[in-house]
Amino acid sequence: MKVQVARIGKPHGIKGEVTVQLYTDSPEARMAKGAEFVLEPPHPLAPHGTVTISSARWNKSIMVLGFREVRTRNDAEALREHRLVLDTDTEEDSTESYYEHELEGLDVYVVSSPDETELTEPVGTVAGLQTMPTQDLLTVTLHDGTEALIPFVEEIVPDVDLEQGFVVLCPPPGLLTVNSDDEDDEAAQ
Repeated sequence: MKVQVARIGKPHGIKGEVTVQLYTDSPEARMAKGAEFVLEPPHPLAPHGTVTISSARWNKSIMVLGFREVRTRNDAEALREHRLVLDTDTEEDSTESYYEHELEGLDVYVVSSPDETELTEPVGTVAGLQTMPTQDLLTVTLHDGTEALIPFVEEIVPDVDLEQGFVVLCPPPGLLTVNSDDEDDEAAQ
């Protein structure tokens, strides 16, 4: 699946640099020198359909990028409104990170300890991923129809297997039942 990482804005200076509007939560890692992106829509400046970052820097709160394929202000102007895209199916990433579309629909299993390897019946499926300032949250739809928000940290989510199509949770007591009707009934009494 293709994911848009940035949109090219106006030229910056006379040497072909451009400003970009970012759509990534880790711009320093994504926009590093040597990173290659698919350019959409295609443009003659990128004959192979890709551009390679030659420089990346901040100008106040705006990221400014230079590309190997872009040498002049006129070339930079020609790329205005183009998108920088990553193909997540072929991207090799050294960090363990996931996109929401990769997690949605995965079966969710619960274990009592992170070392446990025997999985029984799934308790639900992943409905989404919420990217939050301090930590991400998995939205899990349980088989009883309730939703649970699960902190996406290794202690609680010890295993994500995209190939086999499942997520393993080791939740603290009460985390999966915090939204259940039984708990609401007990609180009302």
